[in-house]
Amino acid sequence: MKDALRARLGLAGSAAAFLVLVLVAFAIGRYPVAPGELAALLWAKASGGTTDLPGAVEAVVFRIRGPRILGAVLAGAALAAAGSAYQGLFRNPLVSPDILAVSSGAALGAVLGIFLSLDAFSIQALAFVFGLAAVGAVYAVANAVRGHDPVLVLVLAGVVLGALLGSCVALLKYLADPYNQLPAITFWLLGSLAGVTAADVGAALPAVALGLAPLVLLRWRMNLMALGDEEARALGVHVGRLRLAVIAGATLMTAAVVSIAGVVGWVGLLIPHVARLIVGPDFARLLPVAVLLGAGYMLGVDTLARTMARAEVPLGVLTAFIGTPLFIWLLATARRSWQ
Repeated sequence: MKDALRARLGLAGSAAAFLVLVLVAFAIGRYPVAPGELAALLWAKASGGTTDLPGAVEAVVFRIRGPRILGAVLAGAALAAAGSAYQGLFRNPLVSPDILAVSSGAALGAVLGIFLSLDAFSIQALAFVFGLAAVGAVYAVANAVRGHDPVLVLVLAGVVLGALLGSCVALLKYLADPYNQLPAITFWLLGSLAGVTAADVGAALPAVALGLAPLVLLRWRMNLMALGDEEARALGVHVGRLRLAVIAGATLMTAAVVSIAGVVGWVGLLIPHVARLIVGPDFARLLPVAVLLGAGYMLGVDTLARTMARAEVPLGVLTAFIGTPLFIWLLATARRSWQ
């Protein structure tokens, strides 16, 4: 009963904090939008009516700030969900969504697209495809290696292939035009939502929804994976199929959001720890709280990135500056085991 109440309070608090951050994100900027104006505009759109608000308000909400806020929410939620799944699946608190080289693969795809001077859509498509291909290669290598712990082999294969893909990215940066291509490559690798459009969000949303589905459907079985492979098998879980389904879902989500937002670290590592501290390790309760916290965290960081200075600060820089001390604080104050 106590755990159930704690979970409900954690979920309600996370949802309230998320809604506040959405209102703050719309309100802060060169052209602020008050909550009343936002509500009136959304109601007019939903009911087919009209408002007496200036046309600039509608342009900011639906064409400028709105798509960016949706992109931040989608990216944060997907990375937090993927991080929660990976940490539970691998039974390791230091695992993040890029452990199986999905971010390195997506980075190589995007950098290759920029190096070849492709259009924005092609660059995003290459990032998405290369991210999935990288994890496929990691899984193929892990299946080819027999006689070792499969979880350990997966992690090691991800680290090794991630380092190889990182070297390929470094080579393309070395060969890129230092005046045109190299700045674009560096900007993408640092992460940003400045160029996200409604079409980008619409293209990434189905992949995120499809990747989240197996995590939701298998949320009860995920708790058994924390016991170890042998115990999970004894309780009737097909460990290989479950691991493949979870990895496929988490990879699909990560590749989709990395393709539109660039490489953004710390969200998938930090947010699951915060969610676990609030509601405990039960994956069925952990997942929705992590999704809300991840969406709110990314939204807050993106709002800070576009407003704290004249020039926009890259997301990857801010997430590291904020995430590092927060993670150290969590390590110092947490009293419970992460499992």
